[in-house]
Amino acid sequence: MGASRTIALTAALLSLAGCQSEPSSPPEQADPISRVRIELDVNAPAKSTGILSGAGLNHAFHVGYGKYGIACKGSRFEEGVTPLGTFRVNAVLSDDIFEMEPELIEQSGRTRDNLKSTLFRNMSAIDFKGDGETGEYGNGYISLAPVPATPQPFEFNEYAGQFRWYSFAIHGTNDERRVGTKDTGGCLNVSDKDLKVLLENLSIGDEVEITANGPCSS
Repeated sequence: MGASRTIALTAALLSLAGCQSEPSSPPEQADPISRVRIELDVNAPAKSTGILSGAGLNHAFHVGYGKYGIACKGSRFEEGVTPLGTFRVNAVLSDDIFEMEPELIEQSGRTRDNLKSTLFRNMSAIDFKGDGETGEYGNGYISLAPVPATPQPFEFNEYAGQFRWYSFAIHGTNDERRVGTKDTGGCLNVSDKDLKVLLENLSIGDEVEITANGPCSS
């Protein structure tokens, strides 16, 4: 997410949102092939790191997180706050990668081919800060869903009261100075070099666990 980033996705993306009081149960998944473990450092954000493991992988990387800090496991997603807990990948998006749970495609009301050809391109074109700079997701977006499912709707500025599957993610950045800082709208950002590795090795159902070395706010 970028400064107000993770959800100011304009009309082109609003069709992906449906209103509901509780998320439907995710489909059963096979055991994850890859896992990501992320530990956020509440005292020194620059020391926040993650490790991607599985299938012979052991890739370490730095992360940035929410400008307002961290929230306890099971919290609803709120602007500028990164939730802790266990998450599962439910979509992987880039210019040349499109993986999305069938249920999400159905909720969007659009066809898979339409989403594949337009979704990430439209997301990349959004100027969250209003400073003329776009591409704030860098080269990809890995959408995460909480396990167990967190009651919806998420709370996020003008979108409060509306469910959006793309509220929380790991993504890249158009300014790598922001990685390792508290500067996001709540998502986790990584360098595009590290995100390339994640994009190539994470798939639907893979697990992401986020912890911190300090207290969280509920």
